[in-house]
Amino acid sequence: MRISTAYSFDSAISNLQKRQTDLTEAQMQLTTGKRVNNASDDPVAAARAERALATMSRSDANQRGLEASRNAMTLGAGVLRDSVELLQQARESLVAAGNGSYSDAERQSLAVRLKEIRNQLLSVANRSDGSGGFVFGGQGSSSPPFIDAPGGVQFVGQGGQAQGSSSENVNLTVDGDLVWLKAKTGNGVFTTSAATTNTGSSWISPGTVSTPNQVPYPAAAGVTPPTYTIQFDVTGGVTTYSVLEDGNALSSGVPYSTTSGIVIPGRGMTVNVSGTPATGDTFTIGQSSNSLSVFDTLDKVIAELNTNTLNNGQIQQAVNNGLSNMDSVLGNMMSAESAAGETLNRLDGIEGRIATLKLTAQTDRSSAEDLDMVEAISAFQSKQTGYDAALKSYSMVQKLSLFQYVNG
Repeated sequence: MRISTAYSFDSAISNLQKRQTDLTEAQMQLTTGKRVNNASDDPVAAARAERALATMSRSDANQRGLEASRNAMTLGAGVLRDSVELLQQARESLVAAGNGSYSDAERQSLAVRLKEIRNQLLSVANRSDGSGGFVFGGQGSSSPPFIDAPGGVQFVGQGGQAQGSSSENVNLTVDGDLVWLKAKTGNGVFTTSAATTNTGSSWISPGTVSTPNQVPYPAAAGVTPPTYTIQFDVTGGVTTYSVLEDGNALSSGVPYSTTSGIVIPGRGMTVNVSGTPATGDTFTIGQSSNSLSVFDTLDKVIAELNTNTLNNGQIQQAVNNGLSNMDSVLGNMMSAESAAGETLNRLDGIEGRIATLKLTAQTDRSSAEDLDMVEAISAFQSKQTGYDAALKSYSMVQKLSLFQYVNG
């Protein structure tokens, strides 16, 4: 078989070029530390690496959203803690107002203190989050979410909570409407109140639930909840009472005793009426609702403590109602604080899941495109040796031409 000089040269040059290309690729892999530098190097591995990179980018975005939520919830928990402390101070002042030896002037001094606490609470409710929003702005508000209107403090923000950009629900605000204006009235199941026309010196307690399965509250949807009325009668020095349900008598002529509670027959509710009721005095029991405002509670107590015409029974009723409402708004505020703490705990768990997902993606990307350095160095050395051998072969082939022979 005859091999021409031209073919021999072409073959040697082609071999040299191929080996040089292989050596260059091996050198690039060693330089970058990656087996796949272009999609054409390994299309399947490049696609795997791209998917892993997208997952890592999402994890980074989720982490940023989580950090924003953590900052917001940390700030919210601190604000709620301040609010609880202020409400505790208000409660202490209200307890002091129930002292029967206090004069009207002393109660008015306590009202001034409660007014100051109320103003501080309004400032706390409108506290900024430091980034142009408000801690209690709900789903977002560019202006303070609470305004002190003539009819009482109103929430002008958007109810609910703003959500951060994350694959999981992370809150950036606290629902101010729910925290400040939506506590349970009464004892959480039913409310008690005294008629403004009462002439006796008596007051009613918030009451308790004695038999839960008998309580008619909360009423079924579409059903008007019943109202119960306790009516007193004093005849011949003997005090009795009757209990009515929507105007219909459940019991009547029951002897009144200050040492025993008044049971609403068959309804599982018990209340205590203290003091000395007069003929015609009435007390009402109704269904509790989520409509108790922190500010309305304080405003009502302040107004009553500033009234000079109240008798001892009316003062005690005002203090009892105020304490009951204060306990309710305090409980609601503490629940919100606990919820913020639970959210922070949940964020810790989310952060762990984000870190795990990102690590998995990094591992997947590495396995798809990263280089085994030991194997790569060995391959590079082998290709370099082959390239050197090809160069020597080419130099020898050059000397096999007819011209070299004639010149020799």
